[in-house]
Amino acid sequence: MKIVCSTNIPYAEEAFRPLGDLTILAPQEITAARVRDADVLVIRSTLRANRALLEGSRVRFVGTATIGTDHLDQAYLNQAGITWCAAPGCNANSVSEYVTTALLCLGQRHGFTLEGKTIGVVGIGNVGRLVVQKAQALGLRVLQNDPPRRAAENNPIFLPLEQLLAEADILTLHVPLTKTGPYPTWHLADRRLFERLKPGIVWLNAARGAAMDSDAFLEARANGRMACAVLDTWEGEPAFRTDVLAKADIATPHIAGHSFEGKVMGTVMMYQAVCRFLGIEPTWTPEGLLPPPIVPEIRLDPAGLSEEAALWRIVRPVYDIEADDQCLRAGAAADPKTRGKHFEQLRKNYPIRREFRFTRVVLPQGYLRLEAKIRDLGFMLAKRT
Repeated sequence: MKIVCSTNIPYAEEAFRPLGDLTILAPQEITAARVRDADVLVIRSTLRANRALLEGSRVRFVGTATIGTDHLDQAYLNQAGITWCAAPGCNANSVSEYVTTALLCLGQRHGFTLEGKTIGVVGIGNVGRLVVQKAQALGLRVLQNDPPRRAAENNPIFLPLEQLLAEADILTLHVPLTKTGPYPTWHLADRRLFERLKPGIVWLNAARGAAMDSDAFLEARANGRMACAVLDTWEGEPAFRTDVLAKADIATPHIAGHSFEGKVMGTVMMYQAVCRFLGIEPTWTPEGLLPPPIVPEIRLDPAGLSEEAALWRIVRPVYDIEADDQCLRAGAAADPKTRGKHFEQLRKNYPIRREFRFTRVVLPQGYLRLEAKIRDLGFMLAKRT
């Protein structure tokens, strides 16, 4: 059994080496020649699994340690009889923490309060569900939109998009990228959608770049309908557009889901999928291999601070989203080809970012509401004795 695995998959050696002859290669090194005699291919979204790569090979299983499948030619894989799978939900919590951090950052930067505002969440899958939970923890009123789920479940909690556009102070996209079917999402955020936004909205796209029409976004920014914008995904990435970047308050290189735990869970899900394909019992887990928390504890006296200012002081040391923004902007002056390489390098060399649950927060007595929010956002909580 020969397994070819892409780099940037944590613990690939520990997970896949016991299953067969393992070769770990950078995505650009995974060519048709290198996979010709492979049985299993495990990748991330930086590599396209298609006819050009796989035709004539021995590959019978392709797995991507990501939630997205845009890079898998599913029609070809199915036609060729190649089993394939993704890792849906592996980094959902990471994305929800990204949205939380971005909103707290914008609130403190621009002087507005989140609690009591209305957020519209478009796409209530693995990510959207956790975004809803985090938004509720922040005291936001949540409106949910998911046409496929509404059709399948007939659940009135899923509201028409028109209602979200009319009522939401914040709108965030968490949809897959689809061009066909009854609910296509390619350019879901087009000129018509932006024209119907509630004036002064906060806009976030941490789903897929092409779910948003870049030109329509620029028009919406020019006519003042948006107060703030957060963009993690980019139409045409990795060669992102500098005119779109200039109109984003927070801009990051498609790393919302890049927490260390999100990547590790992708490895776990691929390992288990390969075991199922091979008909063997999975035994490996990453327990005992995870590094210690980067920020194990935060002690805060919130006297004189608003709850959201206190939350920002807790969240920021754990995830410095502004540093990610600055890193992306640092490569904006390069020509498009170099700019794209800069984008890819930021993703490839992304520093370890731990999730909230690995940090313990210590507060003085008497902050029950704040404690509840901290706990609901996922942090460990301990009272100061």
